[in-house]
Amino acid sequence: MDLATIWVTFTSWAGAYSWQVIVTLAIVGLYFLIDRLTIPVLSRSADNARLTESSGDRAVGLARLLTGTLCALAMMVVWGVQFGSVLVFAGTALTLLGVALFASWSILSNITAYFVILLHPTFRRGTFIRVLDADNYAEGYIADLGLFNLKLITENREAIVYPNNLLLGRPCVINPRDRLRGVGKLPPLPPLDVVPNNE
Repeated sequence: MDLATIWVTFTSWAGAYSWQVIVTLAIVGLYFLIDRLTIPVLSRSADNARLTESSGDRAVGLARLLTGTLCALAMMVVWGVQFGSVLVFAGTALTLLGVALFASWSILSNITAYFVILLHPTFRRGTFIRVLDADNYAEGYIADLGLFNLKLITENREAIVYPNNLLLGRPCVINPRDRLRGVGKLPPLPPLDVVPNNE
């Protein structure tokens, strides 16, 4: 095949599928636009939180994976890949992902909590926190943030691995005035002074 034949074949193909080509280019452009807007925000959040470089890289990689998957699904719909099948697949996948990423009992909800903690300015590396769970507590310095858990180092140099979704669901004391032993039961509150009833 010579160059002229290839050009004619390409132009006839492009004319027949012009709107699909235009929409595909728009989706690719949207992917790069979202990438250019979100990646600096995630990188800046990881830098502000003074986390390790791998924590920021994990967030960037996961964001690109999610965005790329959604763009690939959109392109499949544009190019006519069994719209009904893709719609059923996308609906099922979104339902499962929605439950998995947001239900508190799901392991994958730790990934959603990872992004919330990463973007939250309070949880920075080196910050001393106490996580309260009813009468129990765990406290220590934030050492690292992973996709599934936060690593705390106590003052006794013990490592506590705390799940991200549980951290978001529990009250936390940031830089408490009095530090306790690291892990255990909260000390009992002093008794309140009983004020006599003047009748």
